Formats: sequence, C-alpha cells, structure tokens
Amino acid sequence: MKTEGVVVGAARRKPVRRRHASGADSLLAAVDAIRRDAAQRLDPRRRVLMGQYLTPASVAAFMAGMIQCRKRVIRVLDPGAGVGSLSAALVAAMCRGPRRPDAIALTAYEIDPTLIGHLRATLDLCRAASEDAGIRFEGRIVAEDFLEVGARTVARDLFAAGEDERFECAILNPPYRKIRTESREREILRAIGVETSNLYAGFLAVTARFLASGGEMVAITPRSFCNGPYFEPFRRFFLECMRFCRVHVFDARDRAFADAEVLQENVVFRAEKTTDPGSYVVVSSSLDPDESTAHIRTIEHDDLVRPNDPHAFIHIVPDGDGDPVRHRMVSLDASLADLGLTVSTGRVVDFRAKDLLREHPGRNTVPLIYPCHLQRGFVKWPNGHTRKPNALVLTSGADDLLVPAGHYVLVKRFSAKEEPRRIVAAVYDPADVPADRVAFENHLNYYHIRGSGLPATVAKGLAAFLNSTLVDSFFRQFSGHTQVNATDLRSFRYPSWNRLSALGRRIGRSFPAQEELDRLTEEVVFRG
Repeated sequence: MKTEGVVVGAARRKPVRRRHASGADSLLAAVDAIRRDAAQRLDPRRRVLMGQYLTPASVAAFMAGMIQCRKRVIRVLDPGAGVGSLSAALVAAMCRGPRRPDAIALTAYEIDPTLIGHLRATLDLCRAASEDAGIRFEGRIVAEDFLEVGARTVARDLFAAGEDERFECAILNPPYRKIRTESREREILRAIGVETSNLYAGFLAVTARFLASGGEMVAITPRSFCNGPYFEPFRRFFLECMRFCRVHVFDARDRAFADAEVLQENVVFRAEKTTDPGSYVVVSSSLDPDESTAHIRTIEHDDLVRPNDPHAFIHIVPDGDGDPVRHRMVSLDASLADLGLTVSTGRVVDFRAKDLLREHPGRNTVPLIYPCHLQRGFVKWPNGHTRKPNALVLTSGADDLLVPAGHYVLVKRFSAKEEPRRIVAAVYDPADVPADRVAFENHLNYYHIRGSGLPATVAKGLAAFLNSTLVDSFFRQFSGHTQVNATDLRSFRYPSWNRLSALGRRIGRSFPAQEELDRLTEEVVFRG
C-alpha cells in the first residue's frame, strides 16, 4: 500500500472569510449519503473480518462537538477513516465555530481500497466547505496499515527532533476486532510496548503516540476496555500519557450504530496528552447522540480511576445517584485476601475435554456444573432440561479438573442481556449433590479457600451479597458488557467474615425475592 502523494485540494491562496459557513450546513448530510451507499456495497463477511463499522452522521457530529483545539493551524489525524464521516464532522464543526482556524491539515488513514474512492470524495467536499468558510484545507490519504506505520515511526524515532510531525487533534472510530496472541497485529503492538487483545485498543495506543504534547483525542469505542484483565496493560499504557477530560455513554445499545445492528455498549471520550493528572472529568450519558436528553455531571478524576486501584478500572457514573453505591462498596470491611478467600475460573474447558463429558451421571463419573445448573441461588443438579453434559468421567487425566466436595459460591462468567442482574451467584451445597469431588465448567467463577470449600453460612452469605442490587449496580459502573471476570470479583470490597456468616444464617433452603434479599443485605451488612 502507499501514500497518495498529492494533497486533496489544497487552496492556492487564502480565501476571504465569509460570515456564514453554508457549505458546512450540507457537508454532513452529503457524507452520510456516501456512508450509507458504501455500507450497502461492503461485503458483510469482509466488514466483520476488518472490524468496520462506519460512523453515522449523528454520532460523528456529537464527537466533533467535543473537539476543543483552538490553534490557528490544526493538524488532524483520522486513523481508519472509512469514508471520512468523522473528518467531515470535524471540518463542519470548525467551519461553524465562532473562532475558525486559518488552516486544517488532515491526514486520513484507510487501508480498504473499496472505501478510498468514497474517502477522496469526502475530502473534496471538506475542501469546498472549508474554502466557503475562509479556511485553507489540505487533505492527505494514507493507504497504509495504521498500526504498521505507527510501529515504523516509533522504531525510527522520527519525532526525536521535535513536535513538527505530530498532530494537535485526532478523531477516530477504530476497527473493532479481537486479535490473537500470535497475530501480526499483536506482534506490531508489542514492538512499541502495547499489549492488548483487540484492534481498537491498538489504534488508540498508536494514536496517542502520534499526538503532540497537549494534543487531544476524541474516540468512540466499546466500553469493554474499562475493566477486565485483558485490557489492563492497555489501560496502564493509556493512563500514563493521556488524561480523560470528557466521557459519555450511550445508554441504549442499539442506537449509536442502529443501521449496522451493533449491540455493543459504546463510550465516547475526549482525552488530552499530558502527564498532569488533572482535577475533574465531565461524565454524561444519553439514549442516543441527541444531547438534549443527556445526564451530565462533573466528577474528580480520582473518582473515574481510583489512584490505589491495582487494576486501573475506569468507573463511569453519569448519574449522581450512583455515588452512594460506590461509597458503600468501598467502605466495606474486607478484601478477598483479608477474608482468606480466592476466586478462580472453572477448570473444565468442554471442547478440550470432549472425551470426558457425559450427558447423564453414571458409574465412575463426577458432577459437572455448568451455568445452566444455577437456579434461584443454589445449584440444581442434574439438569434434565439442558443439552449440556451433567457429568465428567473419572480418569487419571481428569484429576486436575476437580475440586473436593464442599460449599462453593459460583458466579456466571456471562449473563444473558435479558437477565435483570449482571452478577448471578449460587451456592454449591454438597448435601444436594452426593459426590466426593466435583468439576466446574469454564463459564463459571468459583470462590474457595485454598482449593477447598467454605463454611456453609459464609457461602450462603457471600452468594446473597453478590446477588444484591448494590453489587450489581456497582459492577455496572465500570463494566459495559455481560462478562464477569474473576479479576472483577477480586476488585470488590466485601463484608467481614462475621457479617457474611450472619447474612448466611438468614438464608434458608431457598433465596428470598430480590426486594427481601436487598433488605436483608442492608440490615445485616450495614446496620448489624
């Protein structure tokens, strides 16, 4: 691939400033028509392979409205530009602004040859709108892999002499695609000190490298980078050089990219390249890019990323009603280590243990517990209404997959979107499952004491606490997806051992309804 050597429509002389940016008024509508046409022509399989989700005009305009750069000449980066919707939105915002720049120099990266023609047409429209507003415009298309260019740039240290090649502003909707450990993308990112499991985080990291000191980045991404072990190295990398200034969440999963049928929870953020931790962050939420329905508040940066958090989780709480939840959770008595408890992921990965799986229990088998066995706070086994296996064959090769009989607390690693709670916990009671050993499938997390069970009352109390609305509300403050990692559970504060035991003594052979469970948790944990 190559760089298109000539800029797209650089003006020969500085145009006379005009009072109205009439070209900007129609720019977004024209580019959105280009986007819709291009989206219809994209091969759906190729789109998924490349992680392409073209930005609708409403989202692009919302993002461009966050840009605050006020320099006379603005160097703009649009990595993974697609048809140029974000570039057009930024240009339109600059043309309409009360303090227009003298010039915009825009560099757009796009590797897909099927989109470059559309991108060229967009930059022509950007040039026309800019000239109409009295702004010089230079647009450059780089038809190369953005990550490859970033790796080469860092390796050759092209910026060592100064800031001339860096950008004041970046606006991006990076490709969303998982990258395997042995992939070329992973190798490229490791070479510049970035470890991540998704392409979008790689784009954010390289973009941060390209920004000038004090430069700003506005991006829309999945919310998944805010927590979990897979994104922890990226979070640390990003927070070392970038500071969040604005964070916005779309409450409705199906609004931001409605025509692409994207159901991922998205976050839009503005961040500055600085080592100054800053004091405040504006946090907001809305159903869609229409800000008239937004909840907006200002919080301390330490409330977004707690300084003493070993995992650097990012807590997004647009509504002030979430503050009491966070304060209550962080005020609890104990960490897991204080309690002497450990949480691990189930050892049985079923596709790797196919030869050991059995539909029904029989001679020489042990119970195999899946998420479908968790029902109303306890494990119900076997389950005759599931297609999942109920048993694991006892062989010498199965020993490492088993734990001894005992009371364990199990938590689903994935919850269905329609479930009222993200965190679903249940007690494994050996009295209900007659066996001296048991196997937990990999889609479950389980709490234990050095590989063995918990006292019965503590197990019940812990499950009750985890099933409370308090814990679920707290988890939603930093997690935008339905996956619950063991790392997430380790990050919680917990009630003391005595309070867990006291709560457990209030739980009988069935768990109470949610309202009663929340009342019991409040009474025992916070008033007992």
